[in-house]
Amino acid sequence: MSIWLIRSRRNCGNLLKTLICNSPTGNGRYEYSISGNPSASLFMARRYKSMEAEKELFSSKDDCKTSFEENHVHRLEYPGGKIAFTSEMNFLPGSYEERVKCYRLLDQDGYPILSNMPEHVGKELALKIYVNMVTLQTMDTLFYEAQRQGRFSFYMSSFGEEAINIASAASLSPDDHILAQYREQGVLLWRGFTLQEFANHFMGNKIGHGKGRNMPIHYGSKKLKYFTISAPLATQLPQAVGVAYSLKNDKKDACVVTYFGEGSTSEGDFHASMNFSAVLDAPIVFICRNNGWAISTPVTDQFRGDGIVVKGQAYGIQSIRVDGNDVLAVYNAVRSAREIAIKEQRPILIEAMTYRVGHHSTSDDSTKYRTKDEINHWRTVHSPITRFRKWIERNGWWTQNEDSELHIDVHKQVKNAIDEAEREEKPALKDMFTDVYEELPSNLIEQERSLREMIHRHPKEFPTNVPL
Repeated sequence: MSIWLIRSRRNCGNLLKTLICNSPTGNGRYEYSISGNPSASLFMARRYKSMEAEKELFSSKDDCKTSFEENHVHRLEYPGGKIAFTSEMNFLPGSYEERVKCYRLLDQDGYPILSNMPEHVGKELALKIYVNMVTLQTMDTLFYEAQRQGRFSFYMSSFGEEAINIASAASLSPDDHILAQYREQGVLLWRGFTLQEFANHFMGNKIGHGKGRNMPIHYGSKKLKYFTISAPLATQLPQAVGVAYSLKNDKKDACVVTYFGEGSTSEGDFHASMNFSAVLDAPIVFICRNNGWAISTPVTDQFRGDGIVVKGQAYGIQSIRVDGNDVLAVYNAVRSAREIAIKEQRPILIEAMTYRVGHHSTSDDSTKYRTKDEINHWRTVHSPITRFRKWIERNGWWTQNEDSELHIDVHKQVKNAIDEAEREEKPALKDMFTDVYEELPSNLIEQERSLREMIHRHPKEFPTNVPL
């Protein structure tokens, strides 16, 4: 028996350590037996009395615990990868006390946070970004007013979110494809869609993009790789993944960028798209504008987790939270995300923190569910345009006189575009049925015939500025 014990201590050290660590008192007494080995059963029933031997085996209680874990942490190759086992029952927390930090380069007054700032944005690019931000803000103001005057039917502004629009667009290549929601007209503006093209589309004239057949904010441009907007929330997300997968298969040096609000993450399409893109390793950048409000629903009623950024990890997607009112931070984050998406062929999620200063749309009065003081605070204190203007002025790249001239000039350009679009002829009646089928099917031919008969019977009920 003594010979067996010596051999066991030499060759079965792990067994001895296991027995001592697992004993109820931690001192070596063990009440179990191993069937088929009477010597082992006898040994386990005995008390391990040699304290010196215990010290020799284990220098401390922690050493005992470590030794046990090292010898009993098994891993099993489940479908999808190896998973380790543990005897400790732990539930993962639903959230953490400290929220995910927000990437920022300019403070609230436009001062650099770092002494050595990244030099991705030089004078020429900075001024182009600023001019486009001012143009976007002016365009929103005048088009919103025109809708209120009854000159066209519907509009949605991007007040307070100009940095997300313009800075993200500036970081992309013309070869990248855009699938937006409905508050990214600034991205299209940056890509070359003119003020006159916007006005033509909003007014629904015959040279407008939609020829009056869809909502005014449903703009798009095949030439500029900007997919036409559609009304249902989040439908662009799975479509965007499909486009990205196509770029991947064609080995294009480009990616897809898709935009959406935090309210859209409550839609199933968001979750399907995240998983879809991760599994397919699609080169796509998801940009979520977390502006605090899904129409009248605040973020506190949308989800209990830490916003949107944490959702990426659940799907195996790299994610970052960025100050959406900081032009430099947005530019750098999207620029880096694009590089990762293309070089590593994988999706990236960006949560841009901002605030929707304007009403949800011209059909909304946001003062019914939030205070005017809150709106004015974000409009003045946290304006992304003001913050960026202060930075370019301190760099000696911009002056107050130039700023005044810019606002006056852009105001004239937008007003002239609206007036010109109103003077343009409306689309012909036949255009209601074109641009879908190469040859009209019989049901559409019948609809057009029926409509013309109705107009003939009731000519006074039909607008006179629409050519028949």
